[in-house]
Amino acid sequence: MENKYVIGLDYGTDSARALIVNASDGKILASSVKYYPRWMKGLYCNPKTNQWRQHPKDYLEVLEATVREALGKCDPEVAANVVGIAFDTTGSTPVFTDENGTPLSMLPEFEDNPNAMFVLWKDHTAVKEAAEINEKCKANDIDYSQYEGGIYSAEWFWAKAIHVLREDEAVAAKAYSIVEHCEWLPAVLTGVKSSKDIVRSRCAEGHKAMWHESWGGLPPEEFLVKLDPKLAGFRERLFEKTETAEKPVGRLCPEWAERLGLNTDVVVAGGAFDCHMGAVGAAVTPRTLVRVIGTSTCDIMVASYEEVGDKLIKGICGQVDGSVIPGMVGLEAGQSSFGDVYAMFRRILEFPVRNILPKTLAEKLQEEDILKLIDETCDRIIAELTAEAEKIPVEESTMIATDWINGRRTPDANQLLQGTISGFTLGTTAPQVFRALVEATAFGTKAIVDRFVSEGCPIESVIGIGGIALKSPFVMQTMSDVLNMPIKVCNTDQACALGASMFAATAAGIYPRIEDAVVAMNSGFAKEYKPDAGRHEQYAALYETYVKLGEFTEKELFTTTV
Repeated sequence: MENKYVIGLDYGTDSARALIVNASDGKILASSVKYYPRWMKGLYCNPKTNQWRQHPKDYLEVLEATVREALGKCDPEVAANVVGIAFDTTGSTPVFTDENGTPLSMLPEFEDNPNAMFVLWKDHTAVKEAAEINEKCKANDIDYSQYEGGIYSAEWFWAKAIHVLREDEAVAAKAYSIVEHCEWLPAVLTGVKSSKDIVRSRCAEGHKAMWHESWGGLPPEEFLVKLDPKLAGFRERLFEKTETAEKPVGRLCPEWAERLGLNTDVVVAGGAFDCHMGAVGAAVTPRTLVRVIGTSTCDIMVASYEEVGDKLIKGICGQVDGSVIPGMVGLEAGQSSFGDVYAMFRRILEFPVRNILPKTLAEKLQEEDILKLIDETCDRIIAELTAEAEKIPVEESTMIATDWINGRRTPDANQLLQGTISGFTLGTTAPQVFRALVEATAFGTKAIVDRFVSEGCPIESVIGIGGIALKSPFVMQTMSDVLNMPIKVCNTDQACALGASMFAATAAGIYPRIEDAVVAMNSGFAKEYKPDAGRHEQYAALYETYVKLGEFTEKELFTTTV
């Protein structure tokens, strides 16, 4: 039997990666990672106002570059036998389009307008709009946020849309429709020329746009206009139906077949968010929490219809039929910052190295040597902090921090929150602070697990995927001890792209169900962390202090809930 191959594409915050995968056994033949060129220059973003925008040209350029490079590492027969391709992306990452489905920033008059670009998941400019949505949902006869945890977030579809419409009259005048990043890329590859023909993602729209079959899809026009009159007409121009990601949306159009070095028989699967396809790549099963651990975390579970029943799970990021695996309910939660917490502390410690050391060494070394020394030093900061923090016994871990450096995603979204830390003394060291931050991210994980359990969704084990899961035993062991649960770590750092390849294989007809693709193509596990009973008991007491610090932080310092 001739081998068949699929391509899984994972679009992260900073970069995109492509995997060339054997559809029969999941073996990865080649991969390529490319950073978004405009994003890496900081273009169109303003960290001070929490504005994070990405230009669609970044996405298209890295698409062509990653696929071409990955295929170039393979035997020529591989490209000829690629049968499917699938995308996962960050989300909610929407953009306004014209009637053709073209993002407005692809038009000359909006080329450098951030409001015409994709509004990245981490953009928090719509806090005010999210608060208004929550207020109006609660006052309405039907709470349209009820299947999204009951609290609408500034990171999501409608809040971002309203914010841009209010802020930019030119964009508002031109905008015809709105599309999520994970829906737009499959539309591009299949040559869609009308916004009405874009296949909409069950995952994206169910979790972020208040789409639900019980009220006929999106919230009705009457309610959307209550949110803001500027939304008038959008519902009719958007969509009614959504599709799960294992279904094909079409085949490669001639233009993109040529640009990618493939043929027009290649099936393009539906799109979904990175964490949801990552959970599939990690072989998610019921009662298992899959943690996609990166700059932030996204936590995914699946549950049977019987187990979920009529429950409305409060304070999470949605419960959506088929958003992960068709025939099951997908549940999403997460932390708005995880790796970003450590990166924040690293940047603080880098200040003297980057701002003082160059002046000190200016007369002794060449500029090139100074820059190399600075980069090498900064690259070692986290590793050195980890080595020293691991030596600190739990009983000496007297500093407590919250993990809300970028607000709180779950439980109970509140993007206005900021991180706090207590327990400083004159003897406090950098490794002690770092350990407190690691423990904070673990405590934030426990808060999520506790919410699922209290809402009737049992969790028996955890799977970790992503770079931190593979590369930081200290972080993973701390998490296992805090949760008192075993944590398995996926055998690949590309679980999201591998999951996308499973959807590609299913859409192409290699497998009848996504579950069959998972059995054949999963990577297995590299390691399992098991909790230490003694440390868990110590952490249980520290967790209570974390909860009290969080309550004080939220009630006394930041009183507005969004």
